[in-house]
Amino acid sequence: MSPKAVFYKANSIIYFRGDIADKVFILNSGKISLNYEDIETGQELHDLVKTGEFLGVKSALGRFGREETALVLTDSNVVAFSVEEFEALVLKNIPLILKMLKVFSNQLRRIHKQVQTLLSAEEHVNPEKGLYSIGDYYLKKKAYDQAIYAFKRYLVYYPSGSMATEALKNIEVAESFRKQYGSGKGPELTPKPQQQAQPENLMSDKPTGTKAISDSGQQFYRAVSLISQDKYEEAFKAFKKIAAETDDQEYISKSQYEMGRCLFYLKQFDKSISLFTDWIQKFPKHPDVKDALFFVGSCQMKMGNNAKAAGFFKKVLTMTPESESLYQKAKKMMRQVEGAT
Repeated sequence: MSPKAVFYKANSIIYFRGDIADKVFILNSGKISLNYEDIETGQELHDLVKTGEFLGVKSALGRFGREETALVLTDSNVVAFSVEEFEALVLKNIPLILKMLKVFSNQLRRIHKQVQTLLSAEEHVNPEKGLYSIGDYYLKKKAYDQAIYAFKRYLVYYPSGSMATEALKNIEVAESFRKQYGSGKGPELTPKPQQQAQPENLMSDKPTGTKAISDSGQQFYRAVSLISQDKYEEAFKAFKKIAAETDDQEYISKSQYEMGRCLFYLKQFDKSISLFTDWIQKFPKHPDVKDALFFVGSCQMKMGNNAKAAGFFKKVLTMTPESESLYQKAKKMMRQVEGAT
């Protein structure tokens, strides 16, 4: 596989807001508008993409749905990359990294305009505080995927930062609410006015039943941050240690699940299948079972066992609502294995 040049006619759509994000685009020629809704006012806003700039980087790398609609204003040529292709290109191209950082800074400025209440209208925002505040803003708006992504990026860039403990805690809260309520729903997390300037206290008013993160939780999310940095072997060892030493069943199950993911990313497909199979038998009602089945199917596909892979993807499709991104991923994989047989 390699990046593909794609032509779009005027008034066509490259992707809609909410679409599954698995591609990054670079504009070669033409004009494209990114249309999105201001989170505070509901007003529709428009950003014009310039030649050589990127579309969809943040959502693709973060593995969450698109946050805007990409509308083609005039006949345009773009280059479409998979996430892996894009990352490989960026790592080899320093000028491209600099250009990407410039685009990211523009995106962050746009987001910062939407979080002025959290930033206390400061003219110059500390990058660490700014990144944390973006995650906190999304958490309060119940956009849990975006909140988790922002807090995990915080832990990658500031693993010993002043708000690292709160970032870990907020990841746990966001994951818990996402599973319990779904995106866009859940309890209010509005801090008292006197606490707004103190990020370390932002979660002090969380609903009854949301406990402070445990030692196992802190170790777990630090291991998760290793996955965000592609340090799969280190992450695997960390998760294995947690599963062996903690008495907390929640973190035993979560750590063993993540071990299976690490093995998949390390391309140890047989071991990943074995671990996920045992895990599913031990935790058949765990909310991540369908994700584990998806990984098993993906392992089988990577090993060339397309018939077995299809069986797992079909199972995922029967267990997953069509509105979930996992359903769309499983459907896409089904088409691939069916086309290969």
